[in-house]
Amino acid sequence: MYFDTHAHLLSEAFDEDRETVIADLTPSGISAYVECGTNLEDSRAAADLAEKSPIIYAAVGVHPHDAKTWNDETAEELRLLLSRPRVVALGEIGLDYHYDFSPRDVQKQVFREQMALAKELQVPVIIHTREAWADTMEILREYPEVTGVMHCYSGSVETARELLGRGWYLAFGGAVTFKNAKKPLEAAKAVPLDRLLIETDSPYMTPVPHRGKRNDPRHVRLVAEKLAEVRGEDPGTIERATAENAERVFRLAASGILPRSE
Repeated sequence: MYFDTHAHLLSEAFDEDRETVIADLTPSGISAYVECGTNLEDSRAAADLAEKSPIIYAAVGVHPHDAKTWNDETAEELRLLLSRPRVVALGEIGLDYHYDFSPRDVQKQVFREQMALAKELQVPVIIHTREAWADTMEILREYPEVTGVMHCYSGSVETARELLGRGWYLAFGGAVTFKNAKKPLEAAKAVPLDRLLIETDSPYMTPVPHRGKRNDPRHVRLVAEKLAEVRGEDPGTIERATAENAERVFRLAASGILPRSE
């Protein structure tokens, strides 16, 4: 059974068939997935959704695109959401200099605010970074006690080694199946098996051969198969290890809330 560590099934792309997709996950070999929030509204919705299904967990946070919405009450609301039993991480948070939907200085301030909250509450985080590696790493170094998941890892092998040394897990998605996927594949080969995660980022980043269509957690198998191919490992090994790693990084065994196994 596969554990998809990052998806957005609350996206409007699933408005017509969300319940059908979720109902088909377990029969399709998906043991669990994490519904990731990007602002307070969908973080609340993610926490609510997770309480309706034994295979859904939630992450709550303010994405860099929405950093401009941060106010004095945001941290307190995130604190309350993080106290809910099926909320397993603070995320997705970080920096995005590709679109700059929020000013960069605001993005960095809000990123630091959320890292400080993660430190205080001792919860893992899920990091989004795009065209902002230098500033992202600078801020991560300011909070050595905080670790978690580097979502959709696209950095260098050297940066991967630093993150691994600091206790981070690296997640790979559909991009590893693309023809121009040299950099993420090099990093994926360098990640120890016990720090490797798989994800879909549904409805985005659809893997080959479905590229151009809507993505969903049922496609995470294609990511695992590609990683097995480039790492020279058995697909079943990747399947089992990444599920165990997800349980570890999100502290599911410690909480007593584990994915349903069939």
